[in-house]
Amino acid sequence: MPTDRSVLTACLHDLFQGQLHAVLATADGGVPHASLVAFAASPDLRRLVFTTARATKKFRNLEASGSVALLIDNRTNTASDVAEAMAVTVIGRAGEATGAEREQLLALLLARHPGLADFARAVDTAVVAVRVERYLLVDRFQRVRVLAADDLD
Repeated sequence: MPTDRSVLTACLHDLFQGQLHAVLATADGGVPHASLVAFAASPDLRRLVFTTARATKKFRNLEASGSVALLIDNRTNTASDVAEAMAVTVIGRAGEATGAEREQLLALLLARHPGLADFARAVDTAVVAVRVERYLLVDRFQRVRVLAADDLD
């Protein structure tokens, strides 16, 4: 019989395989800022990665405070979403990846988003690693389940 943790990680893997984009939430002096980002998740679900130009508001916000949230969902924009859609909020700490970590995460991202190769490799583009602290998974309209990064082992 699968454990709740294994069910949750399977749900996350399935959702992340089916979705290419996430909504990134940052803040600037307490004022929220949301951005759409192309993302990829590491196989162990401990890190998510996206790219952004360093000259963006989202990057400035990340540098000021690495605390972020990402929303990933599978809604279809139909009435059935109320009962059937799933949404995951990823709470984590974000920062620019460098060195070997940057290359590893960039390869992971480009495997899912090969059309971003030129942008991702540009000198003014940052590869951003989000170290997951916890996942908040909501499905069946109101069922909320939490999976902490420590429980991914």
